[in-house]
Amino acid sequence: MAEAKVKRKKYIFLLARIAVVAVGIIWAVIWLSAEQRWQSLVQLFVGMNLWVFGAALGIFVAGQVIVGFRWWLLLRTQSVFINLFAAIRLHFLGLFYNNVMPSSVGGDLIRAWYVTHHTEKKFEAALSVFVDRIIGLLSTLIIAIFFYLLFLHGRGAVLTSSQEGGGFFERISHYRHIIFWALAAMALLFAVLLLIRAGRAIVLKAWSSIIMHGKKLFKKLKDAAFLYCSRPLVILTTFGLTIFLQIATITGFWLIGRNMNIEASIKYYYVFFTLTWILGAIPVSIGGAVVVEGLLVSLFTQLAGVAAEQALALALCQRFIWLFGSLPGVVIHLMGAHLPKDFFIDHNSGVD
Repeated sequence: MAEAKVKRKKYIFLLARIAVVAVGIIWAVIWLSAEQRWQSLVQLFVGMNLWVFGAALGIFVAGQVIVGFRWWLLLRTQSVFINLFAAIRLHFLGLFYNNVMPSSVGGDLIRAWYVTHHTEKKFEAALSVFVDRIIGLLSTLIIAIFFYLLFLHGRGAVLTSSQEGGGFFERISHYRHIIFWALAAMALLFAVLLLIRAGRAIVLKAWSSIIMHGKKLFKKLKDAAFLYCSRPLVILTTFGLTIFLQIATITGFWLIGRNMNIEASIKYYYVFFTLTWILGAIPVSIGGAVVVEGLLVSLFTQLAGVAAEQALALALCQRFIWLFGSLPGVVIHLMGAHLPKDFFIDHNSGVD
């Protein structure tokens, strides 16, 4: 009964994420249908140099190979030995599940499953996947903060003639009454829940769940810090690799933007793309779809003065590159190259 309840929750969560993507796509179609925006978007794609797009795609794929190498280093740090190319194959398989498959099973779980089911060092293997994800997110956050403080901190947004009515935060201030009443309604709803017995049970259950998951997360962080602090050179290497590949990937998107005659400086790319990658990691949609694109369009139009159609075309190019770059995972899955029989682990011990 408990297992069926867990499965039902997973399906509900998956359907909710699919619904977010569907609503976002419908809204985008309606928006594009007004003021002949479709024609502008099509012209941007037709006029794009495919060699520039191919170069950005190649940079992205090469970056994913580096990510696979990064994970391989983390595995070896914990004496979980698999072939380098096997680690890269498993990473591309996970990338396919993250970016393409509308599944409740994420790419990180796929990688963890194939490693932990074929080694005695199950905890260390699973921890390597968790640490790999944390390193990716932290390095992304570092890039965003660094370039924001270096280039954008204390500077106003670039506004076009159509945006002279005020900046992003000034526009939000016009809706302060709506925001106030929305927060008041949420506070009232919370108060009502506390007054009702069933409501109190819901709040307590939610709070217990938050505490439980928080403790698990803290334990993982503590164990990760203890296990990896003895190998600082490996951690520094993985951070350096991650920052290099992310800057290279964003530079590829900047080349696409220049090809679309987007005049925004590359400094905006380094801040906006990394910020949307972090927020897109929150599992509210499939592979961050709609969320990442919406945030990119908003940031580029409101803060960098880019036309909405250009910003949307750039965001869609990123999504296309993610999808095309994930296709090797399909080939790996169909060929069975992800199966444990293809590699050895734990100091050349054969796989059962």
